[in-house]
Amino acid sequence: MSLSLLRPAARSAFRQSARIALATRTFHASSSRRYPGDGGLSNILSGGAAPAVEVKTITPNGIQLADGLILNSACIFLNAKVFLWNVPQGLWDGWKPEHFEIFDTVVPKPEILLIGTGERLEMPPPALRQYLAKIGVQVDVMNTRNACSTYNLLAEEGRRVAAALLPITPRKWEGAPPA
Repeated sequence: MSLSLLRPAARSAFRQSARIALATRTFHASSSRRYPGDGGLSNILSGGAAPAVEVKTITPNGIQLADGLILNSACIFLNAKVFLWNVPQGLWDGWKPEHFEIFDTVVPKPEILLIGTGERLEMPPPALRQYLAKIGVQVDVMNTRNACSTYNLLAEEGRRVAAALLPITPRKWEGAPPA
């Protein structure tokens, strides 16, 4: 069999299979890829995996994360990680810029820092606000419930958000060195 005879036959077969494919193809804008465990659905708005830190609820016992961990003392959520935060017992009494210097050393800096001040909103002293502005961190101060809710929302959107949170019921971090 000559090569010249195969080429027209191959072209004819290709044309026939293309006509069949076009006649039976359903049109849609999304991919038909299936991922294990997702039921064939994917979140097209998501920028990647879900945030590693997500608050489930706030109680007088502490901040409960989606994975079940309860944080009963002050904490920081930064770059999808949780850090225990050693701060003075009294709100804003004895606080210094050093309590926020982690936000100056981390790369990349968060777009926004949410400060949760416990049960009630209490603005930080001007010296702390000036320090945070000087290091280039935008700050939003609110009570801890609202800070956690806002954190969840911004983290889900894929924003570079950090939260510095005080518990609803003030507690000292057990075993912590002096603040």
